[in-house]
Amino acid sequence: MTFRATLRRWHIWLGWLVGVPFLFWALSGLIMVWKPIEEVRGTDILAPLPPVVLNVPAVLPSVVAGLPLAKVSLEQRAAGPRWVIEVRGGPTRLADPTTGRLLAPLSAADASAEVLARWRGEATITAVHRTSANDPPLELRRPVASWQVDMSDGTHLFVAADSGAIVATRTRWWRFYDMMWGLHIMDLKGREDTHHPTLVAFAAISLLTVLLALVLLPLSIKRRRS
Repeated sequence: MTFRATLRRWHIWLGWLVGVPFLFWALSGLIMVWKPIEEVRGTDILAPLPPVVLNVPAVLPSVVAGLPLAKVSLEQRAAGPRWVIEVRGGPTRLADPTTGRLLAPLSAADASAEVLARWRGEATITAVHRTSANDPPLELRRPVASWQVDMSDGTHLFVAADSGAIVATRTRWWRFYDMMWGLHIMDLKGREDTHHPTLVAFAAISLLTVLLALVLLPLSIKRRRS
């Protein structure tokens, strides 16, 4: 068997092996660039946080004195300005800046109010349920205890139960995009691992297949001319 025939046989068998991954990569890549990423992420669905308006001097809770604070910020929420107090290695708490009183974690009604205060669309809330920091939904993929607020247009918003911040916006297209991303990196379960043996192996075989094609092309042209 000639050298060219050997290369051709290897190219054919490797082509059959990586043909399906090539199809998945091309299909998922096409879908992921089909819409602008801003539309996928729903960046225009929520209005930005309004500026904080406080007509009296802010009062910081006395209980935070001496605590290892990571961050203290004054942010606007649906019910008004709130201290967002982040303790290093500990919980995040909200406090009323007019009285310094610590506030309880958000309820389902509070989470709904946070979404409606910034929602720009015409969809309505269809469901609100709690998610756990120990077992967050695949859509969120962050160890944050939150309220998932489902809208009638298929959008899911996640409101942190401790800080009241909207930490994630997941449109219906985003979820489809995310599935395609998992298919693209061959990780449909976690959709995060871009360095696992299966992906690396198929990528290497695909590269070898392309290199064989580049070697075979001039050999084929030379043979036809001869």
